[in-house]
Amino acid sequence: MSVAAETKRAHLPLPGGVEGSGVRVHPMRTARMLAMPHFFQRPKGPLPTLRGLGLLTPRSKYGPVPIPAYLVEHPGAGPVLIDTGLPRAVAEEGARALGRAFAAAYTIEMEPGWAAVEQVRARGVDPMDVGVVVMTHLHYDHAGAIADFPRATFVVDATEWRAARSGGFTKGYSHKLIDHPFAWREIDFDDPHVTSFASFGRTVDLFGDGTVRLLSTPGHTPGHMSVLLALESGRELLLTADAAYARRTIDEELVPVFVDDVHRYRRSLREIRRYVEQTPGADVICGHDPDHWPDVRDTYQ
Repeated sequence: MSVAAETKRAHLPLPGGVEGSGVRVHPMRTARMLAMPHFFQRPKGPLPTLRGLGLLTPRSKYGPVPIPAYLVEHPGAGPVLIDTGLPRAVAEEGARALGRAFAAAYTIEMEPGWAAVEQVRARGVDPMDVGVVVMTHLHYDHAGAIADFPRATFVVDATEWRAARSGGFTKGYSHKLIDHPFAWREIDFDDPHVTSFASFGRTVDLFGDGTVRLLSTPGHTPGHMSVLLALESGRELLLTADAAYARRTIDEELVPVFVDDVHRYRRSLREIRRYVEQTPGADVICGHDPDHWPDVRDTYQ
């Protein structure tokens, strides 16, 4: 199955930037997924991915991990979403809503009110008013609810879009979840106008005001991005997405079982680790961290 949706190059900065401003961020857990024991750290030795998948491990030894998305309130650009989590249909059908292969591989817990579209409404935001959705990458658990935000401009790394178009279930992608004729805009981190920021070698200032910086952190997928947000308080909030599944991933430099390129993953993780060391006052939320999710605040401002 091919992807008919097309992208255009993003003309940056996107409109809505407000110099000297900050944002508010609302983390949203959209679902919980059962993860195999080696989810956070792949086994050593030959065939680490195959052995780490836990195909012969009973589900009783799996543990739940959160699947998040984030609502960002920007003073000029309006509501911005970072990732979409899973579609509401998963609450009724389980992983079957994603397709047969996903149903066989994953056990997902979700309630209807957990869907990002419902949580956005609950915070007083009309989903049709979400103007921009930043896709850290296009794996099913991050891109599952794209269809719920048809008026948004979707921002994605150009390399990630190519990977998702050519990849399928074994790479974590589902064409039916991303193949919507929306306003897709590619970020090219090889552009000469791309700059560095803090410890990160390739970054993009999305609105030109420093509030939302896209960080090139490939490795988990070919075009993975993390996001650095400037809050109203002047503090910074780093959303690592799957460049670091958990805080202990950063502290112990762990490589998870699912990774596209180990070398690039380690390089991105080192950039994240240096940022954390150099910016001890920053808040950090990792991609699927069951230990720290209970401490995640409802609002960062």
